[in-house]
Amino acid sequence: MPDSSSPAVLETPRRKAEPAKRPRNSVKTKASILAAARVEFADRGFEGARVDAIADRAGANKRLLYHYFGNKEDLYRAVLLDAYQEIRQGERALSLDQYDPVQAMDRLVRFTFRHFLANPWFPRLLGTENIENARFLKTLPDIKALHSPLVGQIAAIIERGAAAGVFRRDVDPVQLYISVAALGFFYVSNTATLSVIFERDLTSVNMVQEREAHAVQMVLDFLRTKPGT
Repeated sequence: MPDSSSPAVLETPRRKAEPAKRPRNSVKTKASILAAARVEFADRGFEGARVDAIADRAGANKRLLYHYFGNKEDLYRAVLLDAYQEIRQGERALSLDQYDPVQAMDRLVRFTFRHFLANPWFPRLLGTENIENARFLKTLPDIKALHSPLVGQIAAIIERGAAAGVFRRDVDPVQLYISVAALGFFYVSNTATLSVIFERDLTSVNMVQEREAHAVQMVLDFLRTKPGT
């Protein structure tokens, strides 16, 4: 039995260990916000997009969104720049200088077509920026530097093709790229309406493959030298 004459010994209650706070992964959070913003801006346009909806879709705190990107305008600019950086990065990864001119142009056309096809949000985002009269694109200081290497790369392909006697020399690389992009952009942007008008499922694998081959053939036929030129 305990000695009742002994002073009571009070046990100090043990403090429960506080759960460790998860370290904030800023890179992952920013990527999630950008991905969510892509969808929101592409679906609803700049005016219709809501920051609350972007934060909810990203599973992020709205205060973090403002912390990382500033306001809605700055977030839209970040989305726009990221979209262009992504396609330019993919083009650089093609290593077109390692291929002969015909193969290089073939690869560029197919990549461009497939990029639009795999990222249907991209044509919609570009449509939004055109509705805005490119007012946000004009404020991106890196945009010209981002496109200059592409123009130079296409010019080099044309020059190599002309030197090999397989391509015309009188081709503007900017005009050529606009045509290459248009062949994919128009198809992806108008698949729904064209499918109804021509009573064909333009989203089917066979139709997509046929269109890609058609785009490649059109570009190469345009570039090839003609007898007597």
